[in-house]
Amino acid sequence: MAPVDNDLAVIVLAAGQGTRMKSAHPKVLHEVGGRPLIGHIAAELAALGAGRIVLVVGPGMDKVAHAARAAAPNVRIDSVVQHDRLGTGHAAIQARSILADFRGDILVALGDAPFVSSATFAKLRAGLREPGRPAICVLGVRLDDPAMFGRMVVGADGVLERIVEAKDATAAEREIDLVNTGVMAFAGEGFFDLLAKIEPTNAQKEFYLTDAVALARKAGRSARAIEGSRTDWLAANDRVELAALENEFQARARRAAMLSGVSLVDPSTVWFSYDTRIGADTVVQPCVQFGPGVSVGRGVQIKGFCHIEGATIADGAVVGPFARLRPGTRIAIDAHIGNFVEIKNADIEAGAKVNHLTYIGDARIGEKANIGAGTITCNYDGFEKFHTDIGAGAFIGSNSALVAPVKIGDGALVGAGSVVTEDVPADALIVARGRPTQSPGWAKQFRQRRAAEKAERKKGN
Repeated sequence: MAPVDNDLAVIVLAAGQGTRMKSAHPKVLHEVGGRPLIGHIAAELAALGAGRIVLVVGPGMDKVAHAARAAAPNVRIDSVVQHDRLGTGHAAIQARSILADFRGDILVALGDAPFVSSATFAKLRAGLREPGRPAICVLGVRLDDPAMFGRMVVGADGVLERIVEAKDATAAEREIDLVNTGVMAFAGEGFFDLLAKIEPTNAQKEFYLTDAVALARKAGRSARAIEGSRTDWLAANDRVELAALENEFQARARRAAMLSGVSLVDPSTVWFSYDTRIGADTVVQPCVQFGPGVSVGRGVQIKGFCHIEGATIADGAVVGPFARLRPGTRIAIDAHIGNFVEIKNADIEAGAKVNHLTYIGDARIGEKANIGAGTITCNYDGFEKFHTDIGAGAFIGSNSALVAPVKIGDGALVGAGSVVTEDVPADALIVARGRPTQSPGWAKQFRQRRAAEKAERKKGN
């Protein structure tokens, strides 16, 4: 994160209810790459070094500020409520109660546009230092089909003259391919006075923040258009656009992973989160999903159809296929986790093997221990969770149930099918299952008796 710049404040417009999302949740809380949209923006602004962030939210949107603070815990983040949604200019001026005395640079960002990077924000802000000292810089992108986006009218001298919303544009203005992203930079001096002059003289009868450009020009100050990349303008207004954002995020994450030395056998089937970390020479087979909080070492093999979240996997480990690693899982160097194994909040130490059809929860599996197929740690009694400790070199036979709290000593052997309810000393053998009994001919006699009973009932009817 960059050093804190107390001469930079950011107003993030995040009051949208997401009506077209058809959701009970605010639009900016919908996720891309395992992180809310507002979290992506907050993280980039923290990387930029923003001294203050002011979120403009709608009524009842307390969770928006919480999500932003989780992504940028070292930045001061305040929020103000826009009770009446009367346009972007009206939204931005709500921050006046917090930034009235601020004299530094002010950025205006959008809470639903997760791909505006800290570098792009820095480029936009740097435009305020260009010759002529523009009062406003606006981030624009060129599109083959500008559709309903606002057009940026730039004069022959390169000065941004005004921004015209598509519904208010003339036929000639609609031919302009440079469109407004809604992301802007302002010189802080007189910012709120400028916004106060905006009038709702448009087809929508709203206060457009973009009208500040024409107002600044009228007052003898200049404005500049700063061109960004095509992806800078991507935002989500409905579920279709949200899916497009996810696809863009995944494409970037996959490319970055492969360029860093990770092999993705079928890249399009591997899904990353915003904080996934994978070391070089790791091979990820098809249909693997990384949830938030995953760190993978070097030279790891992750076989197909695994789901991994909140887990750490050390160098040389083998995971899967069809493994599920849940939060709190720590897989040590050269450990093996096999098919249909679920692990939660457990330490699997170096060289240990949990290879088949097993649940390990709230446990430690010691170095080079071997856990047989079908073993479970019974960690929950319906009220509390308890810990299972399995020592180094221990062997747990197939279909065993270890009823926590319980400790299996180093080198101990647990016979297959055992239900272990007490501690087992090191190097001991425990067989905890009922003694088998046999009754020759019993099964045949049982079938004959039941058949005769059935025949009698049928005769009586």
